[in-house]
Amino acid sequence: MRASVAGCRMSVGALLNGLLVSVVAALLWKYSKLSEHAALLEEELHMTQQSQEVSQARIDYHVALQALQEHGTRMVCTGKMHTDRICRFDYLCYCSEAEEFVFFHSNSSVMLPNLGSRRFQPALLDLSSVEDHNTQYFNFLELPAAALKFMPKPVFVPDVTLILNRFNPNNLMHVFHDDLLPAYYTMKQYLDLDDEARLVFMEGWSEGPHFDLYRLLSNKQPLLKEQLRNFGKLMCFTKSYVGLSKMTTWYQYGFVQPQGPKANILVSGNEIRQFARALMEKMNITRPEEADRDGGSVEEETDKKDQYIVVFSRSTTRLILNEAELIMALVQELQMKVVTVSLEDQSFSSIVQVISGAAMLVSMHGAQLITSLFLPRGAAVVELFPFAVNPEQYTPYKTLASLPGMDLHYVSWRNTVEENTVTHPERPWEQGGIAHLEKEEQERILASKDVPRHLCCRNPEWLFRIYQDTRVDLASFLDVLREGMKSKPSLKKSRAASIVHPGRVREPQCQTSVQTSSEARLTVSWQIPWNLKYLKVREVKYEVWIQEQGENTYMPYILPQQNYTFSENIKPFTTYLVWVRCIFNKSLLGPFADVLMCRT
Repeated sequence: MRASVAGCRMSVGALLNGLLVSVVAALLWKYSKLSEHAALLEEELHMTQQSQEVSQARIDYHVALQALQEHGTRMVCTGKMHTDRICRFDYLCYCSEAEEFVFFHSNSSVMLPNLGSRRFQPALLDLSSVEDHNTQYFNFLELPAAALKFMPKPVFVPDVTLILNRFNPNNLMHVFHDDLLPAYYTMKQYLDLDDEARLVFMEGWSEGPHFDLYRLLSNKQPLLKEQLRNFGKLMCFTKSYVGLSKMTTWYQYGFVQPQGPKANILVSGNEIRQFARALMEKMNITRPEEADRDGGSVEEETDKKDQYIVVFSRSTTRLILNEAELIMALVQELQMKVVTVSLEDQSFSSIVQVISGAAMLVSMHGAQLITSLFLPRGAAVVELFPFAVNPEQYTPYKTLASLPGMDLHYVSWRNTVEENTVTHPERPWEQGGIAHLEKEEQERILASKDVPRHLCCRNPEWLFRIYQDTRVDLASFLDVLREGMKSKPSLKKSRAASIVHPGRVREPQCQTSVQTSSEARLTVSWQIPWNLKYLKVREVKYEVWIQEQGENTYMPYILPQQNYTFSENIKPFTTYLVWVRCIFNKSLLGPFADVLMCRT
């Protein structure tokens, strides 16, 4: 009996010890879980703080992380080829350690277009507006979303971002033509790429001398590739657009064929001027006269005594050696005051302020001439070229000035006197030096009188000649200027109708009659395009094409009236196809109306 009691006491003691151990173990487990949860909360708070270092926009880190883990990355693109494609991503990530973008796959991921391995032939898209350049391709690596468990915690960028490459941020022409204009109109394509969107530059360059111009596109500070590693090893952009529109570019730099205007220019002066006006507003610049708003020209809005010429002065390379004499010759010839500006000595906004009211801009060939896009309508651009450089082969600024709606007059002068040039063979190759070349090649370049057409970008003969300093022969310069200004059109108040195309002609019809066994007549008539009754058009004509069925050739006719009877070359008992369209002011073509089938 005593043994039973003792055994029972021992069992109760063991039970109590077991319960105590279980309670302590449970408490320790709960404490460890609480510690783990606290650590996770602390880590999430830290990652949230890092995300907010990138942007002032608030983000729920836990929600963002869960969305990435569950839904992965989503991509939808526009464009058929890598050269015209822009893609929108949700949760596109960038690994700074690998220097690669990452697409995380889950069951909810979207990838349109789903190109498979064709995505690497040669790339998904161009990050730059420079078409199909092999240093500007964009692609990404792929991982399952489950891999996030083994990777550094991501930092989320809550801003809507535009991810792109700047092509050459050290050169003002490239800054405007390749970066600013394309980025501006890419942002206009998508409503959420507004003033609060953030630009991310992935080409790897430092800020460069013109970084303030990029800041004008957004209220947010742009991010450079080198800065991304400061925010963590894995950055995820909650919503981003990748790539640039190429619709605003007008020039190709000679990577495949010698440089020149693009074969298919899609931009007009109207879009360029809207962009220029937007940048001027950002820089708090207003034109001396707001002639641009109502279509007036600088000549009409400004008295002759108030007009002035701007001469670009360069201080290091490509100098005008007799700049003071050139200025005096301009003053005497045109009876206008002359103002000099310099990118080295003045702020860009102050230069734009001066150029925006000028009647003429004079400069050696160079990137500074891109500022001609700020000139008022009716102004002239005078470009000077060094010895042996043919103006017809280097035309980015001539092409710009000649865009419909820019309304600028372009004149070029070329130094043809070798004694009026100072060369610098001893300089580094990138500034035209040729001392590093074989002696025979140096002698060939020195003897050459005309730089042959060439590809971009390190042709030593081109660099040697374009970096020459020039003494401008005033007599030949003034002769060229006088002759060039003779053809300068006198801009009148332009109306919107001047760039409006006609619509289709209405109610086209044909009637036929047979006169003899070998003679017939074909009468074609139509009504005016619908929009013509609302327009004041200087000249309206109609183009008619007539083609015998089964033949490959057609006869075109330009007619001033809305009906006409054709008898020449019209045969009896024959079917003819007839097209009709309207033409405004000799060059603005409307669409053809539906083809008529007319049987004689």
